[in-house]
Amino acid sequence: MKRSPRIPVVFWRVIKVLNKLILSQNKPRSKAASRVLVLTTIGRNSGQPRSIPLQFEELEGVYYVASARGTQADWYRNIIACPKVEVVVGEKMFSTIARPMTDITQIADFLELRLQRHPHFMGVMLRIEGLPRKYSRSDIEKFSERLAIVELQQPNP
Repeated sequence: MKRSPRIPVVFWRVIKVLNKLILSQNKPRSKAASRVLVLTTIGRNSGQPRSIPLQFEELEGVYYVASARGTQADWYRNIIACPKVEVVVGEKMFSTIARPMTDITQIADFLELRLQRHPHFMGVMLRIEGLPRKYSRSDIEKFSERLAIVELQQPNP
């Protein structure tokens, strides 16, 4: 995956600092708990637990998280090395096996769902990434090639 030419490296450094702040403030009843889950992976080099807050979409009991940095995100690379993860969403906590989504059509469908649910936020994100204001399905599919999305299924009780 190529890094987006429109997003400077300093942006990712700021995000890293904000992630630490979100982790320190994350409580089951906080405002962030309704939009952010905490994903804990096992570091591919260190073998140590690594936690990161990620925006999610929930659809029929499955949580979906996406990496703006595509397959280069550390948490995504950790999942490829060891797919067993811990997930905290609000007051729910569960272990599961993370499944990367590889079908471009599925990823484009996911983006369209996000666009329906969060039109302003996603519209801005797509424009920052270089998509035109009036984008087509083929524009979304082309953009989908750069993304990495993971499914997190909560086990049945």
